[in-house]
Amino acid sequence: MASTIKNIKRQPIYFILDNVLDTYNVGSIFRLADAVSASRVYLCGETETPPNTKIKKASINTWQWTDWRYKPDVLAAIDELRQEIKGIKIISVEQNEQSQLYHQAKYPLPLALIVGNETRGVSEVAIAKSDFLVELPMFGVNSSLNVIVSLAVVAYEVLEKNKIK
Repeated sequence: MASTIKNIKRQPIYFILDNVLDTYNVGSIFRLADAVSASRVYLCGETETPPNTKIKKASINTWQWTDWRYKPDVLAAIDELRQEIKGIKIISVEQNEQSQLYHQAKYPLPLALIVGNETRGVSEVAIAKSDFLVELPMFGVNSSLNVIVSLAVVAYEVLEKNKIK
């Protein structure tokens, strides 16, 4: 398995979790990161970090071979990526008057997708540091989707728009 993991071509896609509190969401995001071959996951603020029983269970251990880092706040993650990767685009997945519909956006690589707290969403400081915002349209009574669902939809749109197969 170690040789298989080393041979995976990582995509220039990064996930930033801005105070995501539900450990099952965190674990599921590790699974998603593995599925799309994301380069790294940033766990920020109050987001729980591995090893954690619920993260282990939800991630089916993908946290062990997905590169991840903890940062005390979302700005530290954004700053690190901007210093490390020239030209990276920071995109918040958030319902906001500045947001464009996710399927109408262009997703130039490299990029980082920020998702926020299950109740409060992406923080204002992260939104201010983002290059742009995208949202999923909501047609029913509920006004939002689960953070992992939203991130998965946008992450696969990134793969589609960049013809990554």
